[in-house]
Amino acid sequence: MRKIFGLTYGGLQKKMVNLVMGILLITVGVFAVLAFFQSRMLTDVVEDTRVEQEQAISKTSEDTMLQVMEGSLSSLTSLQASTADNDFTEVVHNVSMLQSMAAGLWKMRDSVEPVSVSLPDPANDGTVSAMALSEEGVDPSKSEYIGIMGHLSIPMTSMVSNSDKISACYIGFEDGTHLAIDLTSSNKLDANGKPIPFPVRERPWYTGAVEEGGISFTGIIPDAFSGDLCITCSAPVIVDGELIGVAGADIILESMVDVINNSSNEIGFAFIVNDDGQVVLAPENNYLFSAETADKAQDLRQSSNKEVAQFVTDALNSVTDLKIITIGDKDYYLAGAPMPTVKWALISIVDKEATQVPEKLLLDEYGKINQQASGRFRAGTGRTLRTVILVILLIALIGFFAALHVSRRIVRPIEEMTKDINISSQTGKLFEMKDSYRTDDEIEVLAEAFDDLSKKTKRYIQDITRITREKERVSTELHMANRIQNSMIPNVFPPFPGRREFDIYASMEPAREVGGDFYDFFLIDEDHLCLVMADVSGKGVPAALFMMISKVILQSCAMLGQSAAEILVKTNDAICSSNQVEMFVTVWTGILEISTGRITAANAGHEYPAVMHNGEFTLLKDKHGLVIGGMDGVQYTEYEIDMKPGDKLFLYTDGIPEATDKDEKMFGTQRMLDALNKDPGADPRQILENVREDVDDFVMGAEQFDDMTMLCLEYKGISGK
Repeated sequence: MRKIFGLTYGGLQKKMVNLVMGILLITVGVFAVLAFFQSRMLTDVVEDTRVEQEQAISKTSEDTMLQVMEGSLSSLTSLQASTADNDFTEVVHNVSMLQSMAAGLWKMRDSVEPVSVSLPDPANDGTVSAMALSEEGVDPSKSEYIGIMGHLSIPMTSMVSNSDKISACYIGFEDGTHLAIDLTSSNKLDANGKPIPFPVRERPWYTGAVEEGGISFTGIIPDAFSGDLCITCSAPVIVDGELIGVAGADIILESMVDVINNSSNEIGFAFIVNDDGQVVLAPENNYLFSAETADKAQDLRQSSNKEVAQFVTDALNSVTDLKIITIGDKDYYLAGAPMPTVKWALISIVDKEATQVPEKLLLDEYGKINQQASGRFRAGTGRTLRTVILVILLIALIGFFAALHVSRRIVRPIEEMTKDINISSQTGKLFEMKDSYRTDDEIEVLAEAFDDLSKKTKRYIQDITRITREKERVSTELHMANRIQNSMIPNVFPPFPGRREFDIYASMEPAREVGGDFYDFFLIDEDHLCLVMADVSGKGVPAALFMMISKVILQSCAMLGQSAAEILVKTNDAICSSNQVEMFVTVWTGILEISTGRITAANAGHEYPAVMHNGEFTLLKDKHGLVIGGMDGVQYTEYEIDMKPGDKLFLYTDGIPEATDKDEKMFGTQRMLDALNKDPGADPRQILENVREDVDDFVMGAEQFDDMTMLCLEYKGISGK
């Protein structure tokens, strides 16, 4: 804008004044007033529109970012917590094994010849070796504990050498002696080459395990010799109610340290708190929380910030929802997940202000667009002003009417635009380009910018709505399919409360929302119980549909009173007659004659059943026929199983022996038999729980790739009735 003779050129008010300059004073005054109000209205409309658009952009960006954070930060935190917890699980397993070996060896001490364990030798530095240490005034060579437990030196050395989670392991004894396995011997000797006294029973790992009475984890503590900070897992060794000592292992935290350090970036980081609410791992220079030794670290559950204290308490107990917490003068997103093995928790924190950077960039870009549009508008109106001034100088009257015309032409589309924008903000109706906005000047440019932004907003909302609707539909259908499938199989136990001749229990856990495994049992008549265990090829919804068809056909054939082999023959013929999808199902079926305990069975390509006779489960390697649905006209061979009172029958699908751990190793039938024989005298429900527990321990949280279905029958005989 420029000033000439005290008048500002470039503003709408001054344009109107210049337009009517030279016209009668009254006309100039009236038109000036009109121009003033029109200028104010135009300014207010543009400013209000800018503010409303910026508010809409801010709200949309904030809502979108909150949804992204809720989905990604919580999931990532749970995954990182699970990964870190797996490291501790391996250490707990090793310490428990060392505890068991020590207790077992001490029980056999009368039949074990003591061995000699040498003092620290600097020549062994860099090599995993065993050494004897002791408290002040205690001679380790006279310790009965050291002599007997020295036999564990080889397995303890192997434990340290073969583990990437353990830097040292040891057993401290109640007589003040200590059997240690690590890589460094020289730091345990003084300047004269004599062993430095080691206060075994005063160390935190020793006292913590004794107080806990089981597995115990220290906070961050300094190593007694090197001074390096570490975390120790320990467990008491108790024989016949007497404390012999404490077994422990120092934990290598490299993988967890990498997770924590890699989590740190310009917007946030992750840290770990122990069961005392103390920070044990955190990135350096994270400006909020720092890891300190256990004697100095603050219990965050007692923090003066009540929100932080409550969040840490919640994270130690369960996976938390995403929360926004104020720390200092800033807001942060927090998500936490527990580490059950050590009762610690991993917490992720993200600076909320940093997540708003895209919003600020968008607003800045929007501001630039507005500024450019305003600049073009001012340049265009400036040229118009000069032209109008020349016309006014030629003829005042024509200029007066021209000024009114131009003012209306400028203001009218803006007023209409303002009206449409207000309607849009009040009703949600999107702004649309109209012919009245096509003024071939900056007003049209501004209208096109609003129209383009509105269309993009509409497409964004439509895409989000469509994706959300589709996701909800699929989720609802799968949930309903799961409920239908569960209702198709017996799931109320005991299923026959009035029948005491036998006890039966079964379970099915699909790998996905629905599965292809199924079991069934039903009374054909008062003296015959039909048992079915089946596995459909494939997974998911197709397998579930084929499973329900197969189950109905099997039960219908069985209720005709036919033998086990005839049931399979009829079922195979029925399925093959319309099996256009070429799916198949493996089936084991048997009919128990309740009065005699005799089972007549037939197998169509299914897993071998396991039978318990004389108190031990063994596999019954029966003759397999072709799978159901494989080929028309197949005949099946029957065989009999004589069940005595107390005998049990265990049926299962291949999801049990083929369960795999993270290293792709399978559980196998031998481990399954070991689980069955852990407590073969237990009731059927406990038998299934024992197998499932061993499978879970083996896979260590690895993803379940196949359905797991089991059934156990215990025959009690007529006397049981």
